[in-house]
Amino acid sequence: MVGMNRRRAVALLAASAAFTIRATRVDAQSPRLSLMTAGKGSAFLPYGQGIAAVLTAAGIQVDVKESKGSNENLSAVDVSPTTIGAAFLGSAFDALRGDGFAAGTRHENVRALFPMYETAFMAAALASRGISSIGALNGRRVGCGPANGPAEGYFRAVIEIAGVTPVIVGGAPADQAKQLVNGEIDAFWQGASVLIPSLVSATNTVDCVVFGLAKDEIAEMRKRFPFMADAAYPAGTYRGQTAKVETVAAWNVVIAHKDLDEGLAYRITKAVLAAKDLPTTAGAAASSTNAANASKNTVVPYHPGAIRALAELGVKIQ
Repeated sequence: MVGMNRRRAVALLAASAAFTIRATRVDAQSPRLSLMTAGKGSAFLPYGQGIAAVLTAAGIQVDVKESKGSNENLSAVDVSPTTIGAAFLGSAFDALRGDGFAAGTRHENVRALFPMYETAFMAAALASRGISSIGALNGRRVGCGPANGPAEGYFRAVIEIAGVTPVIVGGAPADQAKQLVNGEIDAFWQGASVLIPSLVSATNTVDCVVFGLAKDEIAEMRKRFPFMADAAYPAGTYRGQTAKVETVAAWNVVIAHKDLDEGLAYRITKAVLAAKDLPTTAGAAASSTNAANASKNTVVPYHPGAIRALAELGVKIQ
């Protein structure tokens, strides 16, 4: 009897070991994902680093990749089932239709996983330059973030509406904040979650004027870009800001390829949206990253795995 019990125990241990080996092999076969964000000084980068930490804790392998922002991220995701990324809905709007930066190439493989936060557009200028509006930027050197990125694209639309011709300078947001402080550019235009990190860096270092758009500029921008809405931020949002900033804004989403495994898409969405105290990990902007805001995305179809996770969290996607 004792010998039989021992044989059973050995058999159970062997079966357990075999299961562990099989489970390990399955985990090893799970794809390692790339999470596309943006450059240093952007809001996407720290947000993405926080999201990656949440996913890693949930057993999902992910590497954060810096990029030039939404446009590059959308193109990368469109061709890779193992790439996810942060994307502004305006860029996604162009990508899905094959317009704007994506002219001639419809990004038909892109799907949404979960909402991120709202992006607002505004500028800072050195107080010593006497600039406080888009109309005052004619002939001035203006940093707009990465060349041909979303911020530059919307800036070009704004200056066309305003009838001015600045000199547009491309570069990483963190670098352009330094250029503004050093007087190498006259103003710095950015779009991100407020407080925008690069504008905080500049305004905390040197006296600046932070400004948005005039009412007629806002109205025309909304006509051109139907996914945008009015946005306003009170005086004191940035150091030295003495007037309310009125501008336009739109949402960001995390995107994936349509062929990302449905179960993995479900796990990613559920892990992020069910995470406790996400702002502590991914920054203050992540306070808007919740299932209830899924409806803010009216541009990118949701991935089936994300739809299942959202349903479990009480949000039905039509």
